[in-house]
Amino acid sequence: MTKQPVLVIEDEAAICSGLCDLLAFHGHVPTGVPSGEEGLRRALADPYALVLLDVMLPGMSGFDVCRALRARRPEQAILMLTARGAEADVLEGFRCGADDYVTKPFSVSELMARVEALLRRVGPLPPPPPEPFQFGAWRVDPAARAATCRDSAVELSGREVALLALFARERGRIVSRRRLLREVWGLQHVDRIHTRTVDVHIAKLRKKIEPHEPSAIETIRGEGYRFHGVGSGEQ
Repeated sequence: MTKQPVLVIEDEAAICSGLCDLLAFHGHVPTGVPSGEEGLRRALADPYALVLLDVMLPGMSGFDVCRALRARRPEQAILMLTARGAEADVLEGFRCGADDYVTKPFSVSELMARVEALLRRVGPLPPPPPEPFQFGAWRVDPAARAATCRDSAVELSGREVALLALFARERGRIVSRRRLLREVWGLQHVDRIHTRTVDVHIAKLRKKIEPHEPSAIETIRGEGYRFHGVGSGEQ
């Protein structure tokens, strides 16, 4: 199974450490916190595939955390852990929004079986959206497929965003047409391919960006293209 981020909210240090070690041993990426308040804050601030939540916590109880988290993150997978195994407590956990409920003491194999079952159900977390970056005077937003510069804005295709991102990373260096075909178009065996598609796409891209970034993409005859411009974070 793919490595998944898991948040462990448990106030007993030895148990929290043991759970984190167990999850790490099975290939996941655990984070342990000792209180309900901190756990809720972390769960709302960062994406976690699963939250392991103790009920008996100082201050904000696990039931309160579960209820608040479920209200804000309806899709969040939550597995509650507690020594309170009475039927009323189990039912209260499910009413608060828990997906599963394991009572202490529990076997390691049972706990991991339930963890893996929940993780399979929710599936891998989507990758975070790519961060905006600077291409000379333009600020490029990959998620919006757009670039802005002062009072101007242009729409971009996904391929144009990929071209700008590659040129920005390789600022000052020549990028060959073969590399562009491999990394932007995803083509293989590019030595056998004879196409003008790269030149056509770059010509269209130049028309969009060059009013505010003249001669941004330089053609290096027989070799490829090069971007001379201010990189991200520089002025």
